[in-house]
Amino acid sequence: MNRKIRVLVAKAGLDGHDRGAKVIAAALRDAGMEVIYTGLRKTPETIVEAALQEDVDAVGISSLSGAHMTIFPKVLTLMREKGMEDVLLFGGGIIPREDIDALKKMGVGELFTPGASTIAIVEYLTSAMAKRATA
Repeated sequence: MNRKIRVLVAKAGLDGHDRGAKVIAAALRDAGMEVIYTGLRKTPETIVEAALQEDVDAVGISSLSGAHMTIFPKVLTLMREKGMEDVLLFGGGIIPREDIDALKKMGVGELFTPGASTIAIVEYLTSAMAKRATA
């Protein structure tokens, strides 16, 4: 890519734990990406609208509240409705393996669970964006 990768990091719903999202946002910034952090308790609609306005390459959602099977599909649907098929939706949090598999089948990118390294997340985004740039 000829420009910095732009990533929106979001906390959706009533999940009030944002330390992990802030750590990821800082790691992505340290890796040279432009990061927009939405703050706590955003709706899928506000996340997608912010992603659209900020012209991001990727949206990362942190989900620790157990609402991942509602939030990720809703965000994905809204992104598709807005013509954002070229924007990668990925995320992380406390998500059971069977739910990860189901979300990936829906079109969500990688989902990172507790203990994932920030290096792995940076490498994933860098690689995914490079693949999209050559496609």
